[in-house]
Amino acid sequence: MKISTLILVLLAVALAIGGTALSLAGDAPGKTLYTCGMHPQVIQDHPGNCPICGMKLTPIRQDIGAENSTGSAVLAVDAAARQNMNLRTATLATGPLHKVIRTVGTIDYNETALADVTTKFKGWIEKLDVDATGELVHRGEPMFEIYSPDLYSAEAEYLLALHGPATNDPGAAELRETATTKLKFFDVPDSAIAGLAQSGTPLKTMPVYAPISGFVIEKNVVQGQMVDAGMKLYRIADLAVVWVIAEIYEQDLPFVQLGQEAVVKAASLPDREFRGRVTYVYPTVDEKTRTARVRLEFENPGYFLKPGMFVSAEIQADLPGPALLVPDAAVLRSGARNTVFVALAEGRFEPREVTLGVEAEDSLIQVLSGLQAGDRIVTSGQFLLDSESQLREAIDKMQGQTPAGTLAGTAASPTNGQPAVFAAPSEPETTVYVCPMPEHVSIVYDHPGNCPICGMALVPVTPSALKKIQPGGKVLYYVCPMPEHANVHQDKPGKCPLCGMTLVPVMSKPAPAVPAATRAAKKYFCPMHPEVVSDHPGKCPKCGMDLMPVE
Repeated sequence: MKISTLILVLLAVALAIGGTALSLAGDAPGKTLYTCGMHPQVIQDHPGNCPICGMKLTPIRQDIGAENSTGSAVLAVDAAARQNMNLRTATLATGPLHKVIRTVGTIDYNETALADVTTKFKGWIEKLDVDATGELVHRGEPMFEIYSPDLYSAEAEYLLALHGPATNDPGAAELRETATTKLKFFDVPDSAIAGLAQSGTPLKTMPVYAPISGFVIEKNVVQGQMVDAGMKLYRIADLAVVWVIAEIYEQDLPFVQLGQEAVVKAASLPDREFRGRVTYVYPTVDEKTRTARVRLEFENPGYFLKPGMFVSAEIQADLPGPALLVPDAAVLRSGARNTVFVALAEGRFEPREVTLGVEAEDSLIQVLSGLQAGDRIVTSGQFLLDSESQLREAIDKMQGQTPAGTLAGTAASPTNGQPAVFAAPSEPETTVYVCPMPEHVSIVYDHPGNCPICGMALVPVTPSALKKIQPGGKVLYYVCPMPEHANVHQDKPGKCPLCGMTLVPVMSKPAPAVPAATRAAKKYFCPMHPEVVSDHPGKCPKCGMDLMPVE
């Protein structure tokens, strides 16, 4: 009896379910169903409120269910719905893939421009010429005078060998050579040895000179102090070129290459920025911050950049080849899938799975596959369109149909009647100002005026033209900054083989711009006399300098 009753109950339930499905499948075309906009899985055949969130149920358009009968994954939305959704579209186009890596850094000393002042003999400081930390000294200036019994004995030996009885004995010449070499090993300069030979009297104290030009950053000596051989008395730093140690996240390391242009800004100088280049990527990654250190090198005219200063840095990375770019908002991410809605004719939208690449500037992202140039994609209102697709899938399941394409978890962007070609936005370039002196062109100002270093009038340029001006252009070769060694050319950075100074990059000159037919005639002006403006290149009538084009 119990078994028979159970069988009858199961049959009743099966008949009820089948009847419901048949009723849904056989509903007349005029039958209206209602659903919740927040919970599309809630579908009723009468108006009311959503049992989950309490929102008012909205009617379902019949064209959504009808579209499913074709077996296509395309979603059709009528004109009124598109207007209410505020859908917008854009036509894809290829463009340059430009990425800017933004980070922070700390200004540090140029380690190749540090020098210690020491002695190779024991002695006493008789006179201190540089008596404070932070003083600026120049190469060859006296730092202090020292008395040393060892040095005094070496001077006496030299004079004795030099003024000894004249003889042709080879031993006498060898003795003079040995005495001279001993003084040189004590770092006595040739001029001091020549003066010692001329005076014929050993000096009690010997001056010690600055080995390089720069600022005294360490001072470990006072007047009258006894010093030992090899003791560090001073440390001098040349701040003409400074380093910035920037922290780069691991995911950005593939886009950092040697020679890339970098820009830093300091909080104390909000009206200007400094341009330099990437010179080294350190081979280790910090285990706690998961960042790698990158060394940027900047010219420092006027010594505005001070070691220890905190700066914000941007590294410009232009990746090779044109790329297909889409706005980040047009991509709907759902776990392992990335989907973009493509707008077709007659108000239809097709979801396409895409493979994404590098995230570029201006909220753009590279598409590797799934789209092609010329496709019209949805760029706004994608969540409403995705809700429609989920609603269609729910209806298909209720009516017992197999949807041609699963659209759950897919997003798209909106469309209006006039699609725009989408590429990197071309905003008007803002004008910046630089000093026309090549030594000061690495500092960029956001206002007109005079250079605070040399007083020359700042020149207006556009950021695109700025890249063609030293040091923002392409490196042709590296040359020694000493005029007498200007013939030293190398294809990579390093030291001058003649004087040991750091080689500086020589940039390519900007190519003359070809004026467009609709562009106003180019003007030329004198950097020394900004009031002199001409319609053609030539010489300044006041100073004879070459007129420069106004970018």
